[in-house]
Amino acid sequence: MPQAPYARIAGELRHRIETGQLAPGDRVPSTRAITQRWGVAMATATKALAALRQEGLVRAVPGVGTVVADTAPQARSARPPADDPAVRARVVRAAVALADSEGTAGLTMRRVAAELGMPTMSLYRHVANKEQLIALMVDAAFASEPLPTQPPEDWRTGLELSAAIQWRLYRAHPWLAASLNLSRPLLVPHGMRHIDWILAALDGLGLDADTRMHAAVTLFGHVRGQAVDTEPEARATQASGITAEQWMDAQHDRMTTLLSQGRLPHFAAVAPEADLSPTSLYRFGLTTLLDGLAARIATARS
Repeated sequence: MPQAPYARIAGELRHRIETGQLAPGDRVPSTRAITQRWGVAMATATKALAALRQEGLVRAVPGVGTVVADTAPQARSARPPADDPAVRARVVRAAVALADSEGTAGLTMRRVAAELGMPTMSLYRHVANKEQLIALMVDAAFASEPLPTQPPEDWRTGLELSAAIQWRLYRAHPWLAASLNLSRPLLVPHGMRHIDWILAALDGLGLDADTRMHAAVTLFGHVRGQAVDTEPEARATQASGITAEQWMDAQHDRMTTLLSQGRLPHFAAVAPEADLSPTSLYRFGLTTLLDGLAARIATARS
């Protein structure tokens, strides 16, 4: 009985994988390439790749295509040493530099590989995908300014120090705050160290475990929240050539007209006296949070 066309194509690709002609991370022919090379319909090409995926020989990589999986039979012998710390560190440094200058929207594995002069597919031998790359970037950013080995004796000084380091990192890396999500937190050791630091600073002050954890995450979230507009503002300034201050100045006449209508009397009375900035909001929120925490500690101790 003749072999089905999809099975014949899958067999040829399987042979190339098993003999090492296609190494882990290498891209296999796309469905379009298969239709052109073997003269089959798109459905047949799709079925051939599906058969290889079911066998665990290939996997789909968003934005790249179908590549040979690390679990392929020759993976251990045919692939170059993976997870090389030095190479991975170079990849992360290049990605951080790109994100610092251009943001993460245009950050792709292809772009990072081009910066390093590496084939795009070779990057996948060190970083599984863009999501893992961003996690590594976040951890590297926090690692660039570590917390001291010896914490301050006073709990409030310790929390202020952690917040100040976080704020500096967010300002130095505009993409960093937006890369974090408290609902689905990244498991990055150097970032989690700040939570551990805060928990340690609040230990022995009479607060229960749940209160200490809420305090740690709330403080972390406050600093991040005040910094999350840093990247959009940087991109807006870069695209328009207008700074946030200039934009606000341009709204002066419109704001005056709005407030003169009398619908916002308290806002109209206070706004001219207020001098808001990302840093002032960060500092005000931090002081207010720590004052409230101090009151809780005082109550717990009494």
